[in-house]
Amino acid sequence: MKYRSVFDIIGPVMLGPSSSHTAGAVRIGHLARALFGREPRAVTLHFFGSFAKTFRGHATDVAALAGVLNIPMDDPDIRNAAAIASERGISVAYVPEDAVPAHPNTLKVELSDDAGSMSATGISIGGGMVQMTEVDGFSLRLSGESPALLIFHKDAYGTIASITRLLAEGCININHMEVSRSDRGQTALMVIETDEQVAPEVIENMNRQKNIYKVITLNI
Repeated sequence: MKYRSVFDIIGPVMLGPSSSHTAGAVRIGHLARALFGREPRAVTLHFFGSFAKTFRGHATDVAALAGVLNIPMDDPDIRNAAAIASERGISVAYVPEDAVPAHPNTLKVELSDDAGSMSATGISIGGGMVQMTEVDGFSLRLSGESPALLIFHKDAYGTIASITRLLAEGCININHMEVSRSDRGQTALMVIETDEQVAPEVIENMNRQKNIYKVITLNI
């Protein structure tokens, strides 16, 4: 893990007792909400490892919910996240899990509304920094520090080339890219992190490409 400045080591400006257990949880909640693309009507937060043991004492539960509600990391309203969710008619459930995770600070966020549902898993790696490791069953490595595209598509010849061609035509530089699939010829997930935000017209062209199911943009 490379730190880009002393502030990555000190940690972010935040409320709460722990950059890993509080600020990191807010960040995972923010990213899950951004991937979902809208405010959910129901939220289930699954805590694993160290999170499962200390999520109440370190306010990880409150922090993660605040992130889902798009409350900034340094906003005093973080402590009121449960009340705010109730006022908005959002149901919330907290689930401490016994399963041993690959990383001790693991949080799975399940979001849903009448239009659909999504699950996203993230790990808090210290100093308020996080990595999303799974979305809807697909493995990935996503920090949320750069603009990103999550492209669900059919695992078929030429699909990746059609997307990278559109990015090249739009003068967009790729700084990280990975692909995972459920099975050969089935649904796959292409994750592309870029140096700059991708213009809406490029996204529209991506959605028109053969074998593309859905494109999620992440511009936090």
